[in-house]
Amino acid sequence: MCSTKVDRFKISMGRRVTCFTGILLFFAPLFLVAENPPNIILVVADDMGFSDAGCYGGEIQTPILDGLAESGLKFTQMYSTGRCWPSRAVLLTGYYAQQVGMDPRKGKEWPSWSRLLPLRLKEAGYRNYHSGKWHLKGMPADPSVSGFDRSFYLGDQDRFFSPRKVFLDDQPQPVILRDSGFYSTVAKADYAIEFLKDHAAETSDQPFFLFLAFFAPHFPLHALPEDIETYKYVYLRGWDVVRKERWSRLTFMSLVDSGMAERREEIYPSWNLSEDEMVSQIHSGEVAYASPWDDLSEEQKQFQAHKMAIHAAMIDRMDQEIGRVMDQVSRMGESDNTFFVFVSDNGASGEIINRADKHDPTAPLGSAGSYLCLGPGWSTAANTPMSLHKHWNHEGGISSPMVVHWPKGISARGEIRHTPAHFIDFVPTFLELAGVDTSPFENAPVFPGRSLVEVFKQDQDWGYRTLFWAHSGNRALRDGDWKAVMRRDNGNRWELYNMPADRAELNDLATTYPDRLRNLTSTWGRLREQFDRDFEMGREN
Repeated sequence: MCSTKVDRFKISMGRRVTCFTGILLFFAPLFLVAENPPNIILVVADDMGFSDAGCYGGEIQTPILDGLAESGLKFTQMYSTGRCWPSRAVLLTGYYAQQVGMDPRKGKEWPSWSRLLPLRLKEAGYRNYHSGKWHLKGMPADPSVSGFDRSFYLGDQDRFFSPRKVFLDDQPQPVILRDSGFYSTVAKADYAIEFLKDHAAETSDQPFFLFLAFFAPHFPLHALPEDIETYKYVYLRGWDVVRKERWSRLTFMSLVDSGMAERREEIYPSWNLSEDEMVSQIHSGEVAYASPWDDLSEEQKQFQAHKMAIHAAMIDRMDQEIGRVMDQVSRMGESDNTFFVFVSDNGASGEIINRADKHDPTAPLGSAGSYLCLGPGWSTAANTPMSLHKHWNHEGGISSPMVVHWPKGISARGEIRHTPAHFIDFVPTFLELAGVDTSPFENAPVFPGRSLVEVFKQDQDWGYRTLFWAHSGNRALRDGDWKAVMRRDNGNRWELYNMPADRAELNDLATTYPDRLRNLTSTWGRLREQFDRDFEMGREN
């Protein structure tokens, strides 16, 4: 069913060759693509760190993503919201999560004016397919009502091998039992491929949009044994060594030009298990903090290395399944005119919890009976060189890798884009590529994002563009080169960083430039008030 690693290398190499077909079209102005709009594939990983993939400095084997990046683009400053469900709301609506109510204090309601991307793409004749995670809390509509023609989704991301909430075209399916051979990462690719095969057979004259949303590498750490075996000994050298190696590669690849964030052993999710609970419920080798690797006992080192091996295996398998999906696109003859983009919904997670079926201490690690989380030590390494983890609005929580590939429409090969961008930019970008008017729906606010089409040609100087974050009491605002950020667990004290010089957020300049910080925080407050008004307007109509 799945390609071998050798096959994946051949696939990626083959795709690099096919990228050069239709070379005369490479330099055509992108605003003309609506005459023959591209297919669009949006792949979203779940809790994957900025530097996990090989093409972003990681040691994890991702030849498919690496090959797509080598014949496409890599973005270094693409921002998520720092959390799963708000990021998905932004990607599919084009609005900040606060504008559409994806905020705990609003009860996760949706304004009457909100619409999802597939409904807009239908204006240009697109067929829309979804496979994977849905997780739009409070959304009153299932995927088909939201514009997806076919959908396969799993409602419980805590079970990679035996999900209980399974839906096909919004209809509930039987619970999947353990030991059935099911693995969600493979299944999501299977259904994506099935939908594309049907598209080729029945509606090949229409472009398609595929939203492929993996759970991997979200907790619990569940992976196939053969994939775990690949990384069995890789991480015994520890997270401090892995961080330094990744930072060195990132610097060599010109993906970052800053120091490496401190390993913040005093900061971890407040909802984590206590140290006693970790030992009693999970394993005596579990570690609560991002402590120096050399301070760990031998038992702790062995257990922690095993956890990271599972995390790597989950990403490796996801890459394999992306390869199978892209193989299907190639068989359809659509490789050249398919716009592919890969991101992660937030940074790697420092969480250590125990829920759903709970952890069985007798179960093999990584199997359906286990319940492991990456934890703050390895999350720090996965987010190299950024600071902190998922949930926080520091760079480690909100920085996403982004690979873009479109042979027919993007002439660049293996180039890097440093233009700061945000998930709010995806809907305007997709609509422009599809030739759809980017005017909002009736009574809806203007889209806060910008189309990235010009950035695909070359980096853009967008001046003092303002980007906004707010999640669970954490806050941030980036205005041009400057970023103000606040942790709820730090007495609500604002910090100030100059991003071009200090992406790792090492040198807090709050006391050096108090007026600048005051202006940024004032702007944050005004935007928050505006977004609240946008949401309330939608609730009243």
